[in-house]
Amino acid sequence: MVKDVQQIVNNLLNFYDFKDKTVISVGAGGGQFVAYGYTAKHVIAIDNDQMALERLRLVLQEKELDEKFTLIHSDFNDVDVSGDVILFEFCLHEMNDPQRMIDHALHLAKEVVIVDHGLKSQWAYIAYEEVKAANSWSVVADNSSVKQKTFKTEQLFDSYEQLYEKVHVQGYQSIARIAPYFKQKYISIPMEYTMALLR
Repeated sequence: MVKDVQQIVNNLLNFYDFKDKTVISVGAGGGQFVAYGYTAKHVIAIDNDQMALERLRLVLQEKELDEKFTLIHSDFNDVDVSGDVILFEFCLHEMNDPQRMIDHALHLAKEVVIVDHGLKSQWAYIAYEEVKAANSWSVVADNSSVKQKTFKTEQLFDSYEQLYEKVHVQGYQSIARIAPYFKQKYISIPMEYTMALLR
């Protein structure tokens, strides 16, 4: 699990000012980073995973943010809503055509904020997502990035079993990559993540 989710949230809030903005949040399910909703005018949260949206709904109720959020179960490319900013939450690398998604985002809002795995992230390698992350960041590099910043944290696990539970859904490649941690306790894996602002 991420060592300090609050630090990621703080870095996001320092990176971009969400105050009084209508935010279209893509990949918002799960609700780990919803604190931007406190200052935002309104948040339209989009996720293609219904169960993730249900987890988000519970988090929003707990944080008393449910009045500020509208939840939409959909693929992002099928959404036609407008806002001030699109926020991709660790999901652009999972999209088959990142350039198309960025183009669609810039059609819906004037600004796009991307938060995703960094290019040198050991965690992205373990999760078998390093190639997808490199592909999405190469697309970002082809666009006019106003600013970009990279941060470091760690993924922490009490045991190999806990690590396995987190990554096994990624497939056999990811399972093979965690083999060196077999029977280990208190596992720390470096994680790098990058934020970018596009206009």
